[in-house]
Amino acid sequence: MAERILIIEDEDSIVQFLERGLIYEGYRVNVAKDGETGLAVARDNPPDLVILDWMLPGLDGLEVCQRLRAAGDVPILMLTAKDQVSDRVRGLDAGADDYLVKPFSFEELLARMRALFRRAAPAVPDVLRFADLRLDTGTHRAYRGDRVIDLTAKEYELLELFMQNPRQVLTRDLIFERVWGYDFGGESNIIEVYVRYLRQKTEEQGEPRLIHTVRGVGYVLRED
Repeated sequence: MAERILIIEDEDSIVQFLERGLIYEGYRVNVAKDGETGLAVARDNPPDLVILDWMLPGLDGLEVCQRLRAAGDVPILMLTAKDQVSDRVRGLDAGADDYLVKPFSFEELLARMRALFRRAAPAVPDVLRFADLRLDTGTHRAYRGDRVIDLTAKEYELLELFMQNPRQVLTRDLIFERVWGYDFGGESNIIEVYVRYLRQKTEEQGEPRLIHTVRGVGYVLRED
């Protein structure tokens, strides 16, 4: 799943330059032209990284940065024409993770983004475990006890999502977003189809059910 980038910038030429380049690189992009709108977009569509201009109408970039940081740990890359050391310190103290002075090259922006993603990436265990179910994230092999379970690519992604979020109810919308990346529409039964595949494979030898339906909401990985 491509990372979602939120650009909070009021200068149209920079917005177009960033949006076009980031979409070409495969990122999903949201844009806000002022601080208040940026905060609202971040709340409604949580980004994986924020590119934030210092000089914004209304709330300035420092205030937006402080509010974003108070709300979570999203990586924040600040853009500014201010190049004094004292200004950089103010931006970093406000919660920014990195700082890029205008004008800048798109290649440097991408490199700084990659570095921020590496820093923000959580440590993922090589093997996810729940009850007697194991998922080797290195080999993409699944096991129920000692039995090997052969999975298709989508079955693996769906099972990995469940095992990364055990005992949490996952809504249909969240599953669509994380596994398929778009909405098939309210009438689609593709999630039900793939849950049925996983149940058949994980319960093939009469093992207890682990993937349960929460009627009207979604699914949960739990033991009875």
